[in-house]
Amino acid sequence: MEVLIFALIALAVVALIGLPMALKIVKQYEQGVLFRFGRLTGTRAPGLRVIVPFADVLHRVSLRIITMPIQSQGIITRDNVSVDVSAVAYFRVVDAVKSVIAIESVGPAINQIAQTTLRKVVGQHTLDETLSETDRINLDIREILDVTTAEWGVEVTLVELKDIQLPDSMKRAMARQAEAEREKRAKIINAEGESMAAAALGDASDTMMAHPLALQLRNLQSLVEIGVDKNTTVVFPAPLMSTIGELGAFLARETAAATAAPVQAPPIAELATTIPRPPQPNGASKAV
Repeated sequence: MEVLIFALIALAVVALIGLPMALKIVKQYEQGVLFRFGRLTGTRAPGLRVIVPFADVLHRVSLRIITMPIQSQGIITRDNVSVDVSAVAYFRVVDAVKSVIAIESVGPAINQIAQTTLRKVVGQHTLDETLSETDRINLDIREILDVTTAEWGVEVTLVELKDIQLPDSMKRAMARQAEAEREKRAKIINAEGESMAAAALGDASDTMMAHPLALQLRNLQSLVEIGVDKNTTVVFPAPLMSTIGELGAFLARETAAATAAPVQAPPIAELATTIPRPPQPNGASKAV
């Protein structure tokens, strides 16, 4: 009787100890991988699961997307420019069995392969391509990681370059380049404006030549514009072309008058006879 009581007590103790070990809870975002005496027996879906204590081992594998920052890497681009590039990768486990059996630790392994892949891909591009074609670089890194991590039961969903640090000298050179590009565009736009303005002025001059009164109307419009500003000095524009024409005619007349033949002077004898003599006193002898 005592032996039976002792056996019941021992069985109750074992049940109390073994029951927590036999009951396992797998969360909704997890999947269980069960090993019995070291051999794979399958997976367990989310919920309350019962295993054999001391014989079964249940590994819970999270199926959620994991964010993994890729620390800054010192990389030399294809055009020999040293840059520091950091990125971020997003991955998730799609095969819980492979993630447990094929590799010891998924997180550190992906971190290391992501760093080496980042250095390799960015090193194949020039600095301008690295700055302007980040989408293509992100896609190349993701494709390389997917090929490597497919055997681990892991899928890389996204890779993004987070920061690109340039040397100070390169920043100054790029700033000068951008400034020169802006100045070039400004000069081109200014030249195009001057060309269009010259063409418009040419059309306007042709119209004024066909309609002489148009110039007078334009002069009156200029007076109106000057009067709006309430200036103390009023400049009255004269018809320039007619003024130049009149000035040219005047100079032509003066030139013709200056180049005419000189007038002949009268002889000295004739000049003497024409000069009146002064009156002579009485008794004076007359000159012969």
